Amino acid sequence: MKSLGLAVVIAAATTAGTSVALAAENWDMPMAYPADNYHTENAQMFVDAVDECTGGELKITIHAGGSLFKGSEIKRAVQVGEAQIGERLLSAHANENSVFGYDSVPFLATSFEASDKLREAATPTLDKVLQAQGLTMLYSVPWPPQGLYFAKSIESTADMAGIKFRAYNAATARVAELAGMIPTQIEAAELKQALSTGVIAAFISSGSTGVDEKVWEDLTNFYDAKAWLPRNTIFVNSEAFNALGDTEQGCLTTHAAEAQARGLATAEELAGGFLDTLAENGMSVEEPGEQLAADLAGIGETMTGEWLESAGDDGASIVDAFTAE
Repeated sequence: MKSLGLAVVIAAATTAGTSVALAAENWDMPMAYPADNYHTENAQMFVDAVDECTGGELKITIHAGGSLFKGSEIKRAVQVGEAQIGERLLSAHANENSVFGYDSVPFLATSFEASDKLREAATPTLDKVLQAQGLTMLYSVPWPPQGLYFAKSIESTADMAGIKFRAYNAATARVAELAGMIPTQIEAAELKQALSTGVIAAFISSGSTGVDEKVWEDLTNFYDAKAWLPRNTIFVNSEAFNALGDTEQGCLTTHAAEAQARGLATAEELAGGFLDTLAENGMSVEEPGEQLAADLAGIGETMTGEWLESAGDDGASIVDAFTAE
């Protein structure tokens, strides 16, 4: 009986040890945008590739549409370890550090090619800033160029006076202020409700957002201003990343690079189609007229100067690297 009892204990210990050895690392990945948005779909391909690469040793579960944490909460959640990995529009945190707003300087980078060059120029500085906050950057993907949505025809900024305008970061709030509009901070997941209830009557974003939210149900005009191409950045909690083995870390970085390239290609491919969809659903889609273009250029000059002043040497180094031949 003693021998049998000892055998049972040994077997139980062996089974427990085997269970521990085979236990996979499970991470949560909050995202602010819907599951069918191309950013989220790209991230799903990324986490699937990591799962396969690690042989199931690192499993990442995506929580789309702000279902786990609201967009404004995601960065902090990853910093403190409430989630191990997440996606965020870093420009929404430019109040923490102006460097985060590098991709929202009006008319600095207005094409996909320029956006990618700006990303390369900003990466060393972004890495430094994020590492100081306990975060490790994996990759970033651009949105299509930003345009202006309204419920009426707009010929100049004078026509914008008093309009309630959705802001998603400091740059969009500043655009509203300089154009005489009233900015209100609204996260992507709350945009449709804000439009339908009249909390806002205009905003600046890409064609992708307009299609996601079916804004033709509330608005009538889109002006393809190509103001900037904001980027969604995927980052991990540095402590969680450093606790992984070499294989898992390698899988993350390898497939992050693939996701970055794939996301850029997808954004370029989809950009024109988004505008076509807006038009097909009854919206007027056009470039800004002469006076509106001039007014927006003036806003851009003002905001570029303000950003360079607030971002200091870090901002200057990004712009210098970006403009270098």
